[in-house]
Amino acid sequence: MRSHRRDAAASFLLLSSEPPPTPAMAIRGIPSSREMTVDDFKNWLKQFDTDNDGRISRGELREAIRRRGGWFSGLKAGRAVRHADRDNSGFVDESEIENLVAFAQKTLGMKVTAW
Repeated sequence: MRSHRRDAAASFLLLSSEPPPTPAMAIRGIPSSREMTVDDFKNWLKQFDTDNDGRISRGELREAIRRRGGWFSGLKAGRAVRHADRDNSGFVDESEIENLVAFAQKTLGMKVTAW
């Protein structure tokens, strides 16, 4: 009987303890320790350009963040577009991608390199 209680207590402790630490991730699938190039980043975004206009809208960016498991994807996407969209068009185009990269590095914890 005692061993049963001890086993139950041990099982409870195992179930209630925190999981082992994992690498920090700002977006699921992209660990913050993994570097990607600007071209990789652009290619990742292109798959969410649903209307194929060559620009990323807030909704498209929200979907990209959401699909990667990011929390508060709508908020983050809105902030990202406001940060990157220098001409106030409501979209991030090719000339503004560097601004989006800077936001992703600073706020989303992504590491994007020039090469």
